[in-house]
Amino acid sequence: MNPRSRNILLAVSLALNVGFVATAIQRHWAGGGEPAAEPLAQRLGLSDSQQAAWTRLEGPFLADLARNWEDIRAQRQALLDELFAAQPDTARLAGIQAGIAALQDQQQKRVIRQLLAERDVLDDRQRALLKDLLMQEFAVQATQAEQLHRQVPAVR
Repeated sequence: MNPRSRNILLAVSLALNVGFVATAIQRHWAGGGEPAAEPLAQRLGLSDSQQAAWTRLEGPFLADLARNWEDIRAQRQALLDELFAAQPDTARLAGIQAGIAALQDQQQKRVIRQLLAERDVLDDRQRALLKDLLMQEFAVQATQAEQLHRQVPAVR
């Protein structure tokens, strides 16, 4: 495999892998896990005072996450456009890849700040439950990523 092809595959793989992890986290905060799942705050059994604190933390976080996802989607579109251009420019690909990595780094730092803030709201039992829920979601997401790579597209 030549270096250009390797870099292209690496860029696509990186975009997909980080996307799956971030989606897992976003689904839990937005209560968008399984269709019948309760919202995360409800699953954690928050008291009234915890619910109020959680709500104050959650709104700005979800807004930040949505903006970040919009920016990542735009960069991914640019990446795909360049990858499938008649003559892909490796320097442009590297720049787009660096932009995606920077956005993903910002997103990861924002998620960590959110988890630390929420940690302060939760008791020990709730912290353990949140950790377990996130770990379960990560396990499912990894499986979906693997399945995506194993699927054979239909040739038409």
